[in-house]
Amino acid sequence: MGVYLVSVGAEEWFGGEEDGWGEVASALNAELGRRGLPPYEEVPPATGFVRGSGQAFEEKLIPSMTGFFALCEAHLSREEQELLCGWTVLVPFSLDEEIWLPIESGEFDSMVVGAPEVLPLAEKLAAAIDLPPDTPAACDNLDLGTWFRRRAKEPAGTRTGPWGEDLDSAFYVALFLRAAQHSIRRGCPVVFT
Repeated sequence: MGVYLVSVGAEEWFGGEEDGWGEVASALNAELGRRGLPPYEEVPPATGFVRGSGQAFEEKLIPSMTGFFALCEAHLSREEQELLCGWTVLVPFSLDEEIWLPIESGEFDSMVVGAPEVLPLAEKLAAAIDLPPDTPAACDNLDLGTWFRRRAKEPAGTRTGPWGEDLDSAFYVALFLRAAQHSIRRGCPVVFT
């Protein structure tokens, strides 16, 4: 099983409690309305899986996050760390501050943040470790995890830089970077599940 970071299409986002994220979508729209903001209704439909298409996002959180958290502490403020690492739902539009949604059916509250606020933090970490440009941009089916487990070992040995010193940390930098980019590009939520 494990923890996954996945994009959500309209059918699941607006589905009922047993079918998906409908309770979160409804609570988010209510809070957006309370803040005088328009509802989030322009969620694209899920697409069929086509490897490398960039239409879906799915990654499994397997490696240890210890080094990544240390990297965050070294380069981000406490508030920035909480914004980058504390969310459960990432939306493709800006939010002045995070939104906490008390969802009765869940085990904990959901923290919703805007991808435009997460992206510069992930870019800052990517620059700090000199993340290579050939890190996969499409993460349709565990592509990042596969690249870091198999293919990154070869470039890490030939390309110098801090990214290759801790591939687990580099994976999480790439994960948050690509999740924010995907959410903005596709206009869809990305969630931990």
